[in-house]
Amino acid sequence: MSISVTGPRALGAVAGRLAGPGRAGSCRAHVSSTASLCLRLRRRSQLNSPGRPGGQCQRSRFSSGPRVASAPSPAPAEPAKSTGNGTGSTTSSNPATVEVNGKTYATDSWFNAPANVLALTSRKLHLQKDHPVSITRQILESKFPRPTFKYHNDFDPVVSTVENFDSLGFPPDHPGRNRSDTYYINKDTLLRTHTSAHEAALFRASESDGYLISADVYRRDEVDRSHYPVFHQMEGARVWDRAAVPGGDVAAAVYADLARLPTHDIPVEDPNPPFDPERNPLQAAHHTPSEAEAVAAHLKRSLELMVVEIFTRAKAAAARQDPNYVDEPLRVRWVEAYFPFTSPSWELEVYYAGDWLEVLGCGVTQQQILIDAQVPSKVGWAFGIGLDRIAMLLFQIPDIRLFWSRDDRFLGQFAGVSDDLARLRRFVPFSKYPACYKDVSFWLRSTSSAAGGNSRDASAQDFHENDLMEIVRDIAGDTVEDVALVDAFTHPKTGRRSMCYRVNYRSLERTLTNAETNRLHDQVTQALVDKLGVEIR
Repeated sequence: MSISVTGPRALGAVAGRLAGPGRAGSCRAHVSSTASLCLRLRRRSQLNSPGRPGGQCQRSRFSSGPRVASAPSPAPAEPAKSTGNGTGSTTSSNPATVEVNGKTYATDSWFNAPANVLALTSRKLHLQKDHPVSITRQILESKFPRPTFKYHNDFDPVVSTVENFDSLGFPPDHPGRNRSDTYYINKDTLLRTHTSAHEAALFRASESDGYLISADVYRRDEVDRSHYPVFHQMEGARVWDRAAVPGGDVAAAVYADLARLPTHDIPVEDPNPPFDPERNPLQAAHHTPSEAEAVAAHLKRSLELMVVEIFTRAKAAAARQDPNYVDEPLRVRWVEAYFPFTSPSWELEVYYAGDWLEVLGCGVTQQQILIDAQVPSKVGWAFGIGLDRIAMLLFQIPDIRLFWSRDDRFLGQFAGVSDDLARLRRFVPFSKYPACYKDVSFWLRSTSSAAGGNSRDASAQDFHENDLMEIVRDIAGDTVEDVALVDAFTHPKTGRRSMCYRVNYRSLERTLTNAETNRLHDQVTQALVDKLGVEIR
């Protein structure tokens, strides 16, 4: 159950239009504060989420429908064999097979997973000792103790379309199924886009009353300091069985378990009722009001304890390192939300660094999911949270690319923390290398008829921004900090669409020269022509 706070995809607005050739650009220093990054993460997350119908697009089970920025796209058809077809890859040059974590898979025309992404499937940062993502997972898990909760941290990232989409009720035309959003091995096999791909199997297996899944997930997405094609999610669930509790009284059993949970003294704002027939409805066909209220109360206490643990540790680390640190009281609040697979549903927000930050999504599990998993007598809750985003907040890490660095100047800062969480400390930047900005302007490929028809609609529909992002990332890798749309217009006479993107080249480990970035940018520009069929301006 992934959430909207991970992998946001809306581009920030840039004032003014750029004139001039696509190669224009100069090197200059550019530093953004972590506080501004936190705001940026939150604003972006409101526009987009991972997981499920209605909701980073496909994307998450916990994606608020009203906040989705992308309109649904048509059902994905069998991809064409030519380039420039909105797939971001050349199908004619696909390898016959690929190996992922020691297993070999046959490819077909749907294959679009680049080598640089496939190479990351073995990294498993959420299991790497003393890595910030793994430490974050460890802290979260500590609030959901065994044996009630069983941890699942080593599921294989290659799953079937049935597991990733069909078992969760994704409709055939859901945009998350598109190759522009998802990395496919073949038509029926892909790199999971969310941890929920394993949910149905866990409910069906019924190995424990609760579970946590932590895993690496994969999505074709934009390029910036808060997005990466691989990131990490945790989802959790807790159920009670009507057939196993005394007298079938689920509400009483839930309240008894709630009484055994620890308490906290953090102010909580929760002004709304447990459910509302219009805004946040009860599943009246399956749950009584008392059952829904009991499950919601247990859910909220459980997640409050988890969030208090994370932010208390973050504040303690800040105080240890900054003698001028001014503590501010921690505040949390519950906000009504919509997620297709829970009802009623909420988001939990924390007031931190001067702003309300959306941290997670959750709710009372839709009973149909449990029915489909062949455990119809069970009732429960579920939540989802993005580990990378929480780790960035916890450790004050300003760039998601740092998680993938092997530089000891980064990794060495967290040595020993997995064995002693009291040693947790905030990240200390070890470099501020200058940025090199390069612009590329182009006309979208014209698909008008030979008779001279207007190409406006066809060319716009044929272009997908994620394909451009994938080309830049495939060529320049982690030397690119972000890619942003800075200009777009439609010619009033021809109807042709023009786009201008700014690529910010900045290494985390050394200073890039202007000549070096020019060479990279030339390769990017040529690849846009070759693969997307654009015309450079």
